[in-house]
Amino acid sequence: MKKILLAIIFIFTISGNGFAASEGSEDLSKNNNKPVNDCFEGLNRGIFAFNKALDDAIVEPLAKGYRKLPSPIRTGTSNVLDNLGNLITIPNNILQGQLGSAGINSLRLLINTTIGIVGIFDPATSFGLEKNGKEDYGQTLGSWGVGPGCYIVLPILGPSTARDAVASIASFSGGDPWYNITVRNDTHYVADFDYYASRVTKGVDFRSKNIEAFDNLEKNSMDFYASVKSLYLQDRRQKILNSKRIIDTLDDSDWEEIETN
Repeated sequence: MKKILLAIIFIFTISGNGFAASEGSEDLSKNNNKPVNDCFEGLNRGIFAFNKALDDAIVEPLAKGYRKLPSPIRTGTSNVLDNLGNLITIPNNILQGQLGSAGINSLRLLINTTIGIVGIFDPATSFGLEKNGKEDYGQTLGSWGVGPGCYIVLPILGPSTARDAVASIASFSGGDPWYNITVRNDTHYVADFDYYASRVTKGVDFRSKNIEAFDNLEKNSMDFYASVKSLYLQDRRQKILNSKRIIDTLDDSDWEEIETN
């Protein structure tokens, strides 16, 4: 808990934005529509180039190989990963006051984990429990009025902001049940390998869905770095505002499929 509080205090310091008080959603909209400074652009571009080289050499070839798997296997894998994502989404639904969504996602998690065999299948949708948008601790801080701070690019993980990067500490400080079960409390049934394997698989699954989109984005961009940054920041802003007009992009946790048209 102490780590989480320190992280939140640090975020306020580097973002230069406080909570939206009496202005409510109006202030929230203003905070999240301010231009995000690329305070470390030189370093960010260097890390971006490293990530791009890593993607070219390892991730994209893995994604192309993954694509050759039978469709039912890929669909089942995506479903399992989506089901695990509810473990982060549900507490953030609650923290943002989205109690209805928290209830639906909890039912989806229960039904798909049991009847759907750990999430391989999605019977919850057949029962009328439609998927809700994913939430994370960065989105929760944003919904509380915390500004994004500086744009940063993380090695391997990719685009982020100071707020989102520091908010991820919450996941490793008790806020991610899947991390708690696998890494912090290694058991006979699941171990830390399962957590890291799920993270890698999630990245490969995402990349396989966006091979052409990335290629087109790079081909049609005068500055690929700037294009990726713009897409990421638009996606995060709209998710925080719970906009009905969603730009599907990629992020460390979940850019969905990229729209480049």
